[in-house]
Amino acid sequence: MQKLWDGLKNGLVTYCRENGFKDVVLGLSGGLDSAIVSVLATEALGKEHVYAVMMKTNYTSQLSLDIAAQLKKLNGFNYREMNIQNLYEQQAVFFKDAILETPKKTVLENLQARVRGQFLMAFSNQFGSLVLACGNRSEAATGYCTLYGDTCGGLMPIGNIFKSKLFELAKWLNSRGKTVLPEEVINRAPSAELSEGQKDEDTLPPYDVLDGILTLYCDKKKTAEQIVEGGYTQKTVDWVIKQYHKTAFKRAQMPPVLRVDN
Repeated sequence: MQKLWDGLKNGLVTYCRENGFKDVVLGLSGGLDSAIVSVLATEALGKEHVYAVMMKTNYTSQLSLDIAAQLKKLNGFNYREMNIQNLYEQQAVFFKDAILETPKKTVLENLQARVRGQFLMAFSNQFGSLVLACGNRSEAATGYCTLYGDTCGGLMPIGNIFKSKLFELAKWLNSRGKTVLPEEVINRAPSAELSEGQKDEDTLPPYDVLDGILTLYCDKKKTAEQIVEGGYTQKTVDWVIKQYHKTAFKRAQMPPVLRVDN
């Protein structure tokens, strides 16, 4: 884990230096991915160069707000909490009036993500900060992300790391002698919090299953038949492979990732 972490820190420092950035900005969601990215940026660049924004809506839980505030307390980066509910609702009403029908649930969920992305990009324009997208490889491989929303940014630092690996990394980070991540962010069920009661596993297979299949298919170049022989169900394998190919257009538009040995 030390080698992985050092690679991420060195990669972020090098990327910022080569592209002329001193500061970075990211959206804190109360989830594990953005929490790890905030710690990474702080340790790599220094807390004074990191700006994190919690952009809450009515779907944002109190736990997420508490986690974001605790992350700021533990790591000392610059932090702001903003309520974007009114802005999201205005855009939802505008879109409904424009299309003369009720927007789909997915449309409303993605509107929230895009309002957040819009603000982060505006912040970048105003202050010259590099926007860090906080997505991971599991999400990118299955398209479980919003184009021009949570994929906005100039770099996706952990975009080459599977979610199951990030859980391991998070536990390791806290084992070094200083707590940098609230335990709640490691133990809670992952959720984008874009609708009531939403959980990642409502859409995706459990991350250990998903990442196992993706590793075999993408990295080890196994066929679907070989993956099923390895103990995974045919239905799940077929779904993951189909998602991987049908969402390739999203990956083509995502920010670059840090290529590190994980």
